Amino acid sequence: MDANRQLSAEIDSPGVDLLGMARRHWWLVLLLVGAGLLGAVQFTGMQTKVYESATSVLVSPLGNGQDANSTSGRTKGDINLDNEAQLVTSTTVAAGARELMRAAETPDELARKVRVEVPPNTTFLVITYSSSDARVAQAGSHAFAEAYLRNREESAKTEVAGRIAILQDKLNQLNANLLQINNRLANLRPTDPNRPNLESQRTTATSQINTLAGQLNQLLTTTVNAGKITRDAELPSRPVKPNRLLNLASGAMLGLLLGVGAALLRERLDQRVRRPSDLPRRVDVTVLAAVPGRVKPRLDDVFAPFGAGGRIFNRLRNEVLASIPAPMGADARVALAGQVVVVAGASRGAASTVVAANLAAAFARTGAETVLVCAHLPDSLVDTASVNKMLGVRSVPGLSDVLAGRFSLSSATQRAPRHPNLSVVTTGGTASAGGLLQSQALRDTLATLRERAAYVVVEAPSTSTSADAQSLASLADAAIVAVELRRTRNTEVADAADQLRRVGTPLLGAVVLPRLAVTRGGEERDAQEVTVADDMTAVLEKLPPKEPEEPVAPKRIRTAPAAPAAPAGGTATATAPKVTQASPSVPKRQTRTISVTRVNADTAGENGADKRR
Repeated sequence: MDANRQLSAEIDSPGVDLLGMARRHWWLVLLLVGAGLLGAVQFTGMQTKVYESATSVLVSPLGNGQDANSTSGRTKGDINLDNEAQLVTSTTVAAGARELMRAAETPDELARKVRVEVPPNTTFLVITYSSSDARVAQAGSHAFAEAYLRNREESAKTEVAGRIAILQDKLNQLNANLLQINNRLANLRPTDPNRPNLESQRTTATSQINTLAGQLNQLLTTTVNAGKITRDAELPSRPVKPNRLLNLASGAMLGLLLGVGAALLRERLDQRVRRPSDLPRRVDVTVLAAVPGRVKPRLDDVFAPFGAGGRIFNRLRNEVLASIPAPMGADARVALAGQVVVVAGASRGAASTVVAANLAAAFARTGAETVLVCAHLPDSLVDTASVNKMLGVRSVPGLSDVLAGRFSLSSATQRAPRHPNLSVVTTGGTASAGGLLQSQALRDTLATLRERAAYVVVEAPSTSTSADAQSLASLADAAIVAVELRRTRNTEVADAADQLRRVGTPLLGAVVLPRLAVTRGGEERDAQEVTVADDMTAVLEKLPPKEPEEPVAPKRIRTAPAAPAAPAGGTATATAPKVTQASPSVPKRQTRTISVTRVNADTAGENGADKRR
């Protein structure tokens, strides 16, 4: 059984229960997610809108031999697009775009707004221009594409013109040399030995002139094509920045992370018991039973035997029977007979009352004689469960009246109307302070109850408010700690367990209840009225007992005999009564004696039912 509890505690470890932790602190996570979304909205509103427009340019080879692909180029054609991309953002192209846009910014400022992309395995350039105005973005993209093509075309034409000029100069030189050779040949005789050499030079010059002439003709007929715009810039309909969806998603994710972190931090710093698994993990206390949150503890009656709450306390009864070792060859139920079980709350509240009343009812359902002893005074008028209301018994006389010597234990023991085998000894009309729970009278009372009942369940005060619970536990055979979720702190449970263990009482474990609801409306008024009536009864009970009549003669109030009735129609004469001390010589038939004695406000019937008048 203990091994199963340890295994379940390890499985329910908060280190892996992030979802459960977030569910317990859902309001904190939701708050921070909302804060993240609100921050994202504010950040989006503060950002400047940015519009982008793109122009696609097809870069064509110029055909003049000036396009060459470098080793690091990304295309295998005649064009190095990496160089062309850098050329788009050059100062020369930016200056041309500035003239086309008629912009006031400098070329460098305009170039910083341009982004050039080269799609893979293509000869395209995608020129993107960013601006806070949609029309400016469209105009800027088109202007840079147009300026780039113009610059490329002008550069190509300049290159062609330069090469034509060079070829023309070479042709002029070769023609001049050829003219000199021809003149020399004309003046030589056919048998002149220099004639073959001059004819060879003429042939070479003629060949060079023909070659250069061909190149010159090719350059003169070359058409320069720098490229063309395949997709012109369009007017953007919406800004690319800020991205509302992206900002909202980022804000929500950031808020979620902060919320989970805050929930984890709060889980670590929060000392209140949030779930039953906190007890074995943090304070090393075994959980005997845990009432789930869907089963609301009743403050006006005990759980039904076959309901969800009743089955839980039936199992708790079996846990108590199994936790106390039985003698060799004896039954565990027989071993518990005549023993005392103390139920103490770890914190202020009605948790111990609910647990003790339902545990006593579960014992009584077995057919064994059970006594519930209430030693826990209510902490408040409304934030408690009243045993008187739960079991239908009178509030006085009770345990404190028995310990004070005002009533006998038999008169203070009341039979619960709805539970035939259950008797109740309430707290009583006087306070439990003054050492009444630490007196010898309490020891004698518990010893008497051990002889009369098979099971004695004691509802002890909270261990966090007084030392009475420790005193009661020292007289008991076993102890149970009642824990109220989201109200009891781990330190209080640890202190309660330490107090009960110090006196040598076996601590069976803890019974965990959900947060008890506060009584509302008419129930508060009923609780106050009942408490006021009980307090008045307690005041009457504090009056000194009546003295015996033998040694002290009671005071008597003697009155005159009643006057005869006046005749009809006559006038009645009133006679003032004479008050004197009682005298033995006066006949008793002529005196009326009124004795002042204590009158109990509550009188128990034969079946223990409340017959308050």
